[in-house]
Amino acid sequence: MRVRPTLLLGMVLLAANVLAQQLNQPIPFDPQTKVGKLPNGLTYYIRKNAEPKNRAHLMLAVKVGAIQEEDPENGLAHFTEHMAFNGTKNFPKNELVSFLQSNGIKFGDDLNAFTSFEQTVYFLPVPTDSMKVFLRAFDILEDWSHDLTMDETEINKERGVILEELRGGKGASQRMRDEYFPVIMNGSKWGKRNVIGTEEILKNFKPETIRNFYKTWYQPQNQAIIAVGDFDVAQVEKIIKEKFGAIPAATSPKPLGEFPIPANSDTKVAIVTDKEQPYTIVQILTRLPELKEKTFADTREKIKRSLFNQMLNSRLQELTQKADPPFQYGFSSTSSFLGNYDSFVSVVVAKNGGIEKGLKAVLDENARVAKFGFTATELERAKQNLLTGTEKRFKEKDKTKSEAFAMEYMNDFINDVPSMGVEKNFEFVKAELPGITLEEVNALPKTLLTKENRAVIVMAPEKDKATLPKEAQLLDWIDNSGQNVTAYVDEVISKPLLAAAPKAGKVTAEKQIPEIGVTELTLSNGLKVVLKPTDFKNDEVLFRSFSFGGTSLYPLADYIDADQSNVIAAQGGVAEFSATQLKKYLTGKVANVSTYVGELTEGMNGSFSPKDAETALQLIYANFVMPRKDPEVIKGYLGNMKDELEQKFATPDPQGVFFDTLSAVLHGYNPRYMPMKPADVDKINVDKAMRIYKERFANASDFTFFFVGNFKVDEFKPLLEKYLGGLPSTGKKETYKDLNIRPLKGKVNKTVYRGIDDKAAAQLVYSGDFVYTPENETNLSAIEEILNIKLIDEIREKESGVYYIYAQASAEKLPKPRYSLSIGYGTNPGRIDELATKTLAILEDMKKNGPSQTDLDKYKIETKRQLEVQMKENRFWANSLSSSYQNGEDPKDVLKEMKLVDQVTVASVKAMAAKVFGGNLIKAVLLPEKKQATSSK
Repeated sequence: MRVRPTLLLGMVLLAANVLAQQLNQPIPFDPQTKVGKLPNGLTYYIRKNAEPKNRAHLMLAVKVGAIQEEDPENGLAHFTEHMAFNGTKNFPKNELVSFLQSNGIKFGDDLNAFTSFEQTVYFLPVPTDSMKVFLRAFDILEDWSHDLTMDETEINKERGVILEELRGGKGASQRMRDEYFPVIMNGSKWGKRNVIGTEEILKNFKPETIRNFYKTWYQPQNQAIIAVGDFDVAQVEKIIKEKFGAIPAATSPKPLGEFPIPANSDTKVAIVTDKEQPYTIVQILTRLPELKEKTFADTREKIKRSLFNQMLNSRLQELTQKADPPFQYGFSSTSSFLGNYDSFVSVVVAKNGGIEKGLKAVLDENARVAKFGFTATELERAKQNLLTGTEKRFKEKDKTKSEAFAMEYMNDFINDVPSMGVEKNFEFVKAELPGITLEEVNALPKTLLTKENRAVIVMAPEKDKATLPKEAQLLDWIDNSGQNVTAYVDEVISKPLLAAAPKAGKVTAEKQIPEIGVTELTLSNGLKVVLKPTDFKNDEVLFRSFSFGGTSLYPLADYIDADQSNVIAAQGGVAEFSATQLKKYLTGKVANVSTYVGELTEGMNGSFSPKDAETALQLIYANFVMPRKDPEVIKGYLGNMKDELEQKFATPDPQGVFFDTLSAVLHGYNPRYMPMKPADVDKINVDKAMRIYKERFANASDFTFFFVGNFKVDEFKPLLEKYLGGLPSTGKKETYKDLNIRPLKGKVNKTVYRGIDDKAAAQLVYSGDFVYTPENETNLSAIEEILNIKLIDEIREKESGVYYIYAQASAEKLPKPRYSLSIGYGTNPGRIDELATKTLAILEDMKKNGPSQTDLDKYKIETKRQLEVQMKENRFWANSLSSSYQNGEDPKDVLKEMKLVDQVTVASVKAMAAKVFGGNLIKAVLLPEKKQATSSK
């Protein structure tokens, strides 16, 4: 059949027109989600999802944030969020937090909220196997939506907490932001808001002001209830309609408002310095019209931008693989911004004295793309990576956590971006990706790389102020960049990762542990493999491994080489592949392998998709036997490390100095745990580091590997025999050396005077010998959790003395059984000792009387609820198995954890507290520099 040219042309145009019509269709909402709106204007999203089982993730999303505040209200959107946990109609004062804790919901970890410029969102994960608690959760959401009590006493108490949050945020970043943010916001309201507010307003606003703010903005039309979890959708919809449908609609709702940023044809420049800023950072930000995903065409455009970002940043990453990298770090990317804006941002963290070189390097890559575009091979790799990521999410559609769906629906409500659903998204990406042409992507710089609405920020150490470029010089560098660039050459190796297959070993012994679904294999080279197949994820296998030895086997003179050995080896890639070439080779594959050499052990950890199991095992094999030394890349890595340390020591960060000091004390001032200095980099012997790396991975018989995830043991065995069984082995069994690195004994007080801000921090660290048993470890964990409940209640809520305070306990069996329990907090320098005294009094009370039964019950239900979820997670099992085998424990002990929690009593915690709080105590305090002058008088 012959078709006339005019008819053929018509058919092509018709097909193109149909495609355009399809792309211009609105994105349909995920059909598995029930979306509705009540007569009063409140929106709701409901979805059934059983990951995790017997749980629901509830949210209240409010389209109100700092941008809605008037000047006298600055900070009150965030303050309102805090008040949601300090008294509601059904839960006076702090009863809401206490009620949820008593039902297994942790404050801070589970129960939480955040405020930003345009939204305030509350998170409430709850159990669904208790209808009483589940229904009560909707009472909480309803109270948050319109029934906060805003009691004056509670408001005044919370002032102290938020003032401490404000204090904790002080520092170089905050001071510089206060200078540059109004400049890049071009005089708009955005530049006058900072979410947290000001000290003056937080101290002095009248309670009626925040009550009016709450009443004005917390209206149904500005709110959404989001419920995703293991429940009946119809029942939840009925609950929402009954509880929230009765809330009156706003009679005269105040519009949320539009807050445009005035356009600027000239480039806005802010050059700011600070005494405590260690590095020079340059950011070029161009505001763009927002690309809002309303139609399939919008989604297609987003895909193009994603491909663009991926390819451009791959090129920038390659620049760090040189003998003299032009910067410490650099990237360019399109992203969302504030309000109705997107942005194109280029950032460079410059080397010392290298602001011009670093900035030009990033801008040259932008210009290279604008002039010559990307290559076909780059685009193909980017497409493969994007498709792989999308396919992975599709494969996990029935294993996705409820929280992830809830966050999507929050994004729809706040930003008006509909969630089409994982299946539709995968279908669309798979269909559209092949048709996105190189010409389309290469055309993007015309709209992204523009001088309009551009701002430049330079953040630098104050000591460098005199040598920084002036505004005119800076703009000259930017506007004249890329004049001499040439086209990018894409270097790819078209060969297999392994030139020859290893000589496979065999499984010589097999043991089943049916209680926990584990199979133990011993291979002919002596390597042991522990396998736990699961159905927790469809597209995930995690692995861990260890062998005893580590840096402990090397004398102090060789320590730095041993410590850096795995990092130096990683710089060169493996086999015949450089690190850059290896990344390209792994395009479209999900296989991640990282090596480590610690104090007592060495090994490899990672993850892979079941379809890429062989690739992952090839990578493991190659990292064992074919590490690749790349002198040029290693030289660049060491040069950047030295430069970073030089800048760090020239402008020490107060918190960094404090924790370096604490680490030194906790390790008895052992030279191996002292902060690394620039001169130490010059001592690194690359050849020795590579030799040590090879030594640590020369003997497969000393290794144990753990694989947890979606695989079948019988199908996996041949790959294990081929690659792990093919590893070389000496048959020698090594162990670590106990270097006797311990904290200083007795009561030690250490004060660090650093920083210009009026803020302080403290760490109280108890440590000592420990009888390592499952029962003792459980009681130690109980102390940690109960202390966190108690410290928040007493020191934060009652004393209003801190924003954060935490207890953290750990027990280690190797090299000798020991425990550590630390308490950390930040506060007003004038209260640092007072709060330490009050904290120690809480510990003494626990030693004397044990915990209250109420707090003990909270610990038990929280821990058991957490275990219910963790027992269905690959990560939990990978870590548990690795830990039990390292410590020589029975891996089945994990099944006793629920029983061990039940066996904890007031008396057992009291007894453990007497041991823990009777040991060595290190009290480390960080105070402002000005306090040193005062104390020395």
